[in-house]
Amino acid sequence: MRRSKNAIALLITVMFVIVITVAIGIGLKQVNSATTLVKNENFMYQTTLIVEDILAILQNSPEIKQVVENNSSSDLYLLIAEAGFIPFEIDGLEIVMKMSSARGKFNPLEIDDNNTQALQIYFNNYNVNSQYVNILRDNISGIKEDNSYNSVIFDENPYLFRDYITSSAHLKKINDFYSREYNDNALSKINFDALFYYSKDSNISIDLNFATTEVWEMMLGCQKERAELLSSGAGSYTKLEDIGLEDDEKEYLKGFKVSYFKPILFVELEISRDDVHSKVTFEYDIEKNKGSNFVYEI
Repeated sequence: MRRSKNAIALLITVMFVIVITVAIGIGLKQVNSATTLVKNENFMYQTTLIVEDILAILQNSPEIKQVVENNSSSDLYLLIAEAGFIPFEIDGLEIVMKMSSARGKFNPLEIDDNNTQALQIYFNNYNVNSQYVNILRDNISGIKEDNSYNSVIFDENPYLFRDYITSSAHLKKINDFYSREYNDNALSKINFDALFYYSKDSNISIDLNFATTEVWEMMLGCQKERAELLSSGAGSYTKLEDIGLEDDEKEYLKGFKVSYFKPILFVELEISRDDVHSKVTFEYDIEKNKGSNFVYEI
């Protein structure tokens, strides 16, 4: 019965890939025909129109809506697995659309007393000084009138934003400070792109069906092999008992906000034409049928 359900879900997902590719192609032909007389100066406008078209497709896709109607983590996993990477070219525009879960990584804004020890164990396993976690906490603690920070990072970077970590570029400045302060390049061993998700939302839970190997390793303080095993169960977790954790792993997990079904997509669009490139990312909440957190890089 489960095999039959998975086959049906897979078929639906493949059909979704076909529909979205055709629909975007039609939209792009219309966009290009309207902008044949312009080039670089209108590329941002063209990108915006493409994003609007894709958002409309997501909002009207019955395959996406079915994920919520079925309340199925396995359907969501199959959808992302099959429709997660769609490259195509229309009239000189090269486009790559990527979809992943927006809740598979850890937001550093969530660091608190409940999970600090787990993070320190994780970083210690890579020979990173435990003070690194305190430096991260400084960068989410806001402006302190008494300057009672755990490090001197703001002495060297007085204008560094400190309400939350905004991006990988922001994190790089923090990591560069750590490397200089401790004369240590151990952070280079860590795949932060797979570990952290940057947002000003302090109430983000990690969807365990999409948690990366790095996130499992951090949450449980376990070895990489164990984390890889847990990550391989993606799409099959509906409750804690499904995961098969040891008692100590369950205790560590309590320090993190977790869930088993968060149908929120992270959509990435890479658009190129000749020597002009743009990248757009946004979240798409399937339940709310709404996009948010749009970031444009031209």
